Amino acid sequence: MAPAIPIGPGDMIEVSVFGQTDLSGRFRVNEKGDVLVPLLGLVHVAGVTADETAMNLNDRYIQAEILSAGKAHVTVFISEYATQGIIVNGEVKTPGLYPALGVRMLNDLLAVAGGVNPTASSKIVITHKDSPNSPATVEYNPAASAPVIPQVQILPGDTITVPRAGIVYVAGNVMRSGGYVLDGSHSLTIEKLMALAGWGGHAASLEHAHLVRTLSNGSREDIELSVNRIFQGKAPDIVLKDGDILYIPTSRIKLVTEQAISSALGVGTSVAIYRTAYQ
Repeated sequence: MAPAIPIGPGDMIEVSVFGQTDLSGRFRVNEKGDVLVPLLGLVHVAGVTADETAMNLNDRYIQAEILSAGKAHVTVFISEYATQGIIVNGEVKTPGLYPALGVRMLNDLLAVAGGVNPTASSKIVITHKDSPNSPATVEYNPAASAPVIPQVQILPGDTITVPRAGIVYVAGNVMRSGGYVLDGSHSLTIEKLMALAGWGGHAASLEHAHLVRTLSNGSREDIELSVNRIFQGKAPDIVLKDGDILYIPTSRIKLVTEQAISSALGVGTSVAIYRTAYQ
């Protein structure tokens, strides 16, 4: 069960008094944490829960002989959390701060944020305001035609983070160039990547492919390799890492410049992102 959230300044509370419509209504909490309640005047509500506020109002109405003793007449609901929004960031189309109006569920908030991007990881991290050092991880399958997000309640002040999945790129003379998502329990190798990319096109030089890998110091390493030898089992297959670029040239001319790789990949322009079916 989700913990009760205390009322805060700026919140809107909805008070219902059974059989007393003139005492019921929606009231905005002022900057001092008070609300102006019919026949009771200013009542301090900040820092306590909706249920505690209901019991307090019920007791005060009874003490004022406005309501009869021995019954619970008052219910209180926080209809708007003005100062405790929910942050949605990471790989969503519209990251930002969203209001916590009523009960909010994870799938609702992701939908409001425009849904996840093709580069989203299969794990979603939820950080609760009251336990920032113990984030919760929710898993789902973003590759599904209609991804099912687990029903998780999100509380005011929480943060939803959709991490970026790793991506490897294949460019040059292949049937389906673009980025392929590294996500899930399976690794992606050069042979698997070439199969996903539909192998080389006409006159592709599979004997002189290039694997460009970014090193920890930011520099790039250019490794020339033979895709044919890997496919034939004569050379070890290479497990790909996030950011790797596999380039398949059309001729035997050695690729010697980073600019050629960037041009082939289309850096600065949009590239197709594919999710692999084997995950």
